[in-house]
Formats: sequence, structure tokens, C-alpha cells
Amino acid sequence: MVICLAVSMEIPKKFLLYSGFVGGFGWGVYLFSEQRLGAAVAATFISAMAITILSQIGARILKAPVTVFLIAGILPLVPGTGMYRTVYYTIHNQGVLANYYLRQTLMIAGAIALAIFIIDSVYRVITGQGRHLKEVLIVTVNKNEKK
Repeated sequence: MVICLAVSMEIPKKFLLYSGFVGGFGWGVYLFSEQRLGAAVAATFISAMAITILSQIGARILKAPVTVFLIAGILPLVPGTGMYRTVYYTIHNQGVLANYYLRQTLMIAGAIALAIFIIDSVYRVITGQGRHLKEVLIVTVNKNEKK
């Protein structure tokens, strides 16, 4: 499925196999985490972190943008079924179920976004690409100390 999406997104052929690996590995991490933890949101968060790390590594090794691997790899985690169920139960006037699936869908989407943000931020700090952030923090701290 991930490779099919990568083909439809016109990802260069030389990156298709690694994109498929990232998505497959991420899905495996999700299944393992969900079985151990019993929580879809936590499993999604852990899996999205693994996918983001692999995407960062692949981007550096294969000299490609991170999004080439990240977007294709994240696809299996996207809560499409939750969105469908939210609309379905809303249409059938079952507010309790619609509310449950809406909250779960939003939490899963948030977990994906948060995992990507955390790993990207950590990577930028480790590699020194986030130097301007350090400078802003230092200037802000110095201004606060003078007051």
C-alpha cells in the first residue's frame, strides 16, 4: 500500500523500496505497540516517532527530502476509519459514538503531528540546524535577567 501511494505521489523509483520499508516498519511498530500497550493513541505516537526517525536517516543517506519518506510512511497511521465512523454515526444521529470516534481521531492525528514535531526538533538541535533557536532563547533569557 505504501509503495502504491509513493508511486501515485511520483516519488522517484530509486526511493520506492525505502519508502515501502519505512511504512512497513512503522506499521509493525504500531501493531507491536498496540498489542503491548492496548492503546491506539500511544501506539500511533510511538510508531510515528519510529517512522520520522527512519525518514530522517533515509533522507540523509539517500540525499532526498524527508517528506519523500515521511508522507508515504505515515499513511498507514492516518485515522481514516475514525473519520468515517464519526461522520457515519453523526448522520445516524448517534451522538455518543460520533463523539467517541471524533475524540479518538483527533487524538491520533495529534499524536502523529506531535511525534513528527518532537523528532524533527531533536534532530535540528543535535545537528546544529536549530542554532537560531538557541540564539533566540539566549537573548530572551538575557532580557528577562536584566529586568
